[in-house]
Amino acid sequence: MKVLILGGDGYLGWPTAMDFAAAGHEVCVTDNYMRRQIAEATDSEALIATPGLSERARVFHALSGHSIEVRIGDLAQPEFMFEVVRETQPDCIVHYAEQPSAPYSMRGFREARETFQNNLDVTFNCIWAVKDIVPDCHIVKLGTMGEYGTPNIDIEEGWIEIDHKGRKDKFLFPRAAGSLYHTTKVLDTDLLWFYVRTYGLRVTDLMQGPVYGLSTEQADMDPSLCPHFHYDDIFGTVVNRFLVQAVAGVPLTVYGGGGQTRGYLNLRDTLQCVRLAAEQPAEKSELRIFNQLTETFSVNEIASRIKETGDRLGLGVEIKSIPNPRKELEEHYYNPTSSGLLELGLKPHYMTEDVLTGMFERIIANKDRIDKNRIMPRVRWKS
Repeated sequence: MKVLILGGDGYLGWPTAMDFAAAGHEVCVTDNYMRRQIAEATDSEALIATPGLSERARVFHALSGHSIEVRIGDLAQPEFMFEVVRETQPDCIVHYAEQPSAPYSMRGFREARETFQNNLDVTFNCIWAVKDIVPDCHIVKLGTMGEYGTPNIDIEEGWIEIDHKGRKDKFLFPRAAGSLYHTTKVLDTDLLWFYVRTYGLRVTDLMQGPVYGLSTEQADMDPSLCPHFHYDDIFGTVVNRFLVQAVAGVPLTVYGGGGQTRGYLNLRDTLQCVRLAAEQPAEKSELRIFNQLTETFSVNEIASRIKETGDRLGLGVEIKSIPNPRKELEEHYYNPTSSGLLELGLKPHYMTEDVLTGMFERIIANKDRIDKNRIMPRVRWKS
């Protein structure tokens, strides 16, 4: 396939690009370096420094023989989006090109507006570029399990059948996002569903849980191919943050009661899920939704697992509850359905002691780069 990856510089975007290229697909990546700029502006740079996309593509080609085309530009501008789609004529577009931080979206008016405009404009432009230029192209859109919130019923895989007053119909599962970032993802889904049913687009929306890890088959070839591994309060997902805190000798910061439960998956499984979805596309006029996770854990359970592994490595890990900067339930029911990707062929990597040990070893090798000032929460949902 010809695969166009929007947001190809990101934590998920770059490993995805290498994975598709290694599988024999023709890959083009685009990015405007928004995440790098926000990370620099908020003192939230990644643990391991990485070169720009063009240099990473050069290193990857030298080591693997596979090519990745790079386009730098702002996909929120319609002209750039339409130009790239027209010139690449993709069979599949993988859409990662959004401001991905819930805390950043809640930091203030400027950050909220930036998140809202970027995320919705890129999705809207992508939809129209596909509709007008490559109507058979399959859009694989990265959503988030955070769209659902924490309902007191089982979370179905995107859709729910309702019996009401003797009649039955199928609807998108109700959404109740907990941040502006997650709300933009809800709006993405609504936009996609409108254009799917109106114009017959084919779309797969992947409701992904928090991702952990920094190792993939291609990224392990050279340090410069490593994904952006953040451990700060703005971009760092909880598992990655806790691992770095353990190495730095900082108590693991459990927000509030620690009963917040979510569905998690290894970075390697994100790559599997996206490629499985792309290589087995949705039908025309179909909005196909998968819940993308492999295990569910509470924050307390994650902290305990990391403490156990860290202690075996002699790190003497401590756990500390701190006031919750977010507005969220700290104890709740959580039971998401997630069978669709398994049926497509997903072979999960679970959060074993060996997996955590491998991550610890990589972080320990970069221990001197850890800045403890980036760890404690700097953004509160309500001041």
